[in-house]
Amino acid sequence: MKLTLSLIKADVGSVGGHTKPSERMMACARQEVAHAIGSGLIIDGFVSHTGDDIAVLMSHTRGEGHADIHQFVWKTLLKATEVASEYGLYGAGQDLLTDAPSGNVRGAGPAVAEIEFEHTLSAPRPAESVMVLAADKCGPGAYNLPVYLAFADPMYCAGLMLPQMIKGFRFRIIDMDNRAGDSIIELDAPEDAYRIAALLRDNERFAIDSIYSRTHGQKAVSISAERLHSIAGKYTGKDDPVAIVRNQGIFPAPEELISPFTKAHFVGGDARGSHVMPLMPVPLNTPVTGPYCLPVVSCIGFSVSKQGKFSDSFIDFFANPAWDEVRLRAQAKGIEMRSQGWSGAAMLPYTELEYGGFRDTVGGLLKRFELRKR
Repeated sequence: MKLTLSLIKADVGSVGGHTKPSERMMACARQEVAHAIGSGLIIDGFVSHTGDDIAVLMSHTRGEGHADIHQFVWKTLLKATEVASEYGLYGAGQDLLTDAPSGNVRGAGPAVAEIEFEHTLSAPRPAESVMVLAADKCGPGAYNLPVYLAFADPMYCAGLMLPQMIKGFRFRIIDMDNRAGDSIIELDAPEDAYRIAALLRDNERFAIDSIYSRTHGQKAVSISAERLHSIAGKYTGKDDPVAIVRNQGIFPAPEELISPFTKAHFVGGDARGSHVMPLMPVPLNTPVTGPYCLPVVSCIGFSVSKQGKFSDSFIDFFANPAWDEVRLRAQAKGIEMRSQGWSGAAMLPYTELEYGGFRDTVGGLLKRFELRKR
């Protein structure tokens, strides 16, 4: 059967500031997902949070971008927003940028990643395993470096030298500055590896949209790659991307996919979406409460049954004690960067700052400049 995995995430309110959604909000979302399974709208579902963002993962047979699926999640997020509003939580409904999208929710604020594939549990995919990535307090290009390394660099993914992957992968890259629509280029690794890197170095403009196997033609990766200020016409916050990544066999293995995250690489983000900070891998359902509000990313894995049901348990890839060292390194890098305060590379350019007040401050001062007589 044709199976679709859909992952939709948004910040619709959190406790005591930008930290985590409340237990009542999470219970509300889980109840709605249970109803959707019971009614036959979806086959299976899973609700989690990373930082203050609620993520809804679903399996179904309705295809990518289906209005019924997206409308269900939108209404679920609205109900969670009502809970947040009732209890006076911070930022209630902040990622819901329109009153009521008529179809799918792309462009309405939530982060969306979806993959549709032929689900037969036979060659070349006798078992279906997937990883789900969710990030908070960072921009949409946060996965550019680690995903590139996992799918284009045998130093991180030795599997790229095996027959089922040696032809490489096709990268679909989106230009997020184009407001006219989804502006996409397709480039092939390994031949175009340098060209791919030339684009992906700019996390604020270019991002990976999806990746396909050149040997089997199957979609391996889907990443939410939209900038909220391109959608809304003004800067409304960092974009906190999600990703669905199929793994094993004809795709990289989980350890090859997560190894690049040991870099705790620098991305745009932080509490006000204002600084350049390291991305810290964290266990699922981790609130954002550390000093300087590091960008965080979670990664969990499921197997998928022949009927499209998720395994009865999941694996939390960043909960292993081995990642404690990476978290300490990320914190040390963050402290060093923030010790530079507002100066130079420590902060993002004015065009990328989350709070327009920064630009207003400078704009007001620019009007007071006068040409000096020579």
